[in-house]
Amino acid sequence: MKRLAFTMIELIFVIVVIGILSAVLLPRMERDSLSEAAVQLASHIRYAQHLAMVDDKYVPDTTMSKQQSSASKNMEVQYWYLGRWQVRFSSANGTQSYMVMSDSPISSYDGNPNASANFSYSEVARDPLNTNKYLIGTTFSSFNNNDSVHINNMLDLKGKYNVNSISISGGGTGSTARRVIFDHLGRPYRGDTSLSNPSSVIKSATDKLANSNITIKLCKTSCTSPTNKINNKNERIIVVAPETGYVKVLYNEGESA
Repeated sequence: MKRLAFTMIELIFVIVVIGILSAVLLPRMERDSLSEAAVQLASHIRYAQHLAMVDDKYVPDTTMSKQQSSASKNMEVQYWYLGRWQVRFSSANGTQSYMVMSDSPISSYDGNPNASANFSYSEVARDPLNTNKYLIGTTFSSFNNNDSVHINNMLDLKGKYNVNSISISGGGTGSTARRVIFDHLGRPYRGDTSLSNPSSVIKSATDKLANSNITIKLCKTSCTSPTNKINNKNERIIVVAPETGYVKVLYNEGESA
């Protein structure tokens, strides 16, 4: 007669094997929040590039301007290139966040994410996945000082993904601005769009055009040098290539832009 039951030794052996497999496989199944943050940011950088390519900001003369006042019309003709779509990084409110925005003459190109009280206009892009939300990760006095109904917490990288430091380097423009800007051809720039910063503001339609990789490093602790290389497991890098604006994510230690 065939034996159907297991012996105690066989049961113990099975339990040991299951335990070994669990110890090996479960760590690999844990959530990789840093990589999730990098993938999300890369997708929003690509979205900003898309918006820039379909929304050419060039205004040749005041008759082509859609602004209401003559002052805004004249300002748009003179500084239209400061209104290009961009990804701006921020450490406001004690967190690490970013936004997808397009500055405008309505706010005199102040470089901040502005919106009217009733949101009849907004310089921040709507979230295409939830049109009640905007692509901004924390409140700003110029955008939403009263409530957080329009804030998208997914763009709060510290609160959502435990990113405690963001480093931006490269581009070859000499600028330290925490912005990546795109023109109608999808080419990346690195510079400031605030007229209140005359020493670093982009001064022409082709000024601050990137001629080398722009590197954005996301770090769970402080970002280590060099900033264009993943030096440990707590770092991920997004690379924006010059000319094409091609965006890629680096995951592994030792990889460099």
